Amino acid sequence: MSIFGRSLADGDRLEVAGATVRLKVHARARRISLRLDRSKREIIATAPSQRRLPEAAAFARDRASWIAERLAELPQSQAIAPGMTISLFGAPCRLEASDKPARLHPASDEAPLRISARGEGEVYANAVIRIIKRHALAVFTERTAFYCAQLGAKLPSVTMMDARARWGSCRPGLPGKPAAIRYSWRLALAPYEVADYVAAHECAHLLELNHGPKFWAHVSALVGDERPHRAWLRAEGARLHAFGR
Repeated sequence: MSIFGRSLADGDRLEVAGATVRLKVHARARRISLRLDRSKREIIATAPSQRRLPEAAAFARDRASWIAERLAELPQSQAIAPGMTISLFGAPCRLEASDKPARLHPASDEAPLRISARGEGEVYANAVIRIIKRHALAVFTERTAFYCAQLGAKLPSVTMMDARARWGSCRPGLPGKPAAIRYSWRLALAPYEVADYVAAHECAHLLELNHGPKFWAHVSALVGDERPHRAWLRAEGARLHAFGR
């Protein structure tokens, strides 16, 4: 089997039942398998070797009904518009229309947390996302500094990203190049405790560039049992990625 006259390769993509199916070679796999990547909204068809990728592609086509059912379970895309109420680090936040530049209004006795922005459609949505990113950067910068102090680690640079495959990433410091941590801005839509766990997780990587026992010991010392937070991200991550799509 081939695509456009060439042999199938690791990373190739097919379309089955309206879904993207990405072929993957995993040397430790014992059999052909399918799974749904909820954050990327695509199906992963895994084969033990490149030679068996045609089997993985055929298996995906044979399971078109299963693929369609998994897609139907995914959260629908959420268009950003005035009148919505979103969760911002666990606090209800109302989106409002305005004729002034986008702004985050702190909660008060008179009004809840609000984001106001001008424009319509994509213009409005982009303005709201810029405010969320700015707020997320401030929160994660503060939490990163807090956890670095706890760990005795040097403060890295902190930036926002919109990766689908991970919630955060840590690049260790090198001679002449400081460490850097990036966080998904979509974590601002998660409960504060979940977002805070990701900050602790990435800061722990400043000391341990792995997921071994020492790494998890650091995480546990910072936030306690991390399993509920990881479970929340697995269950709700697709919903966060659907926001604004």
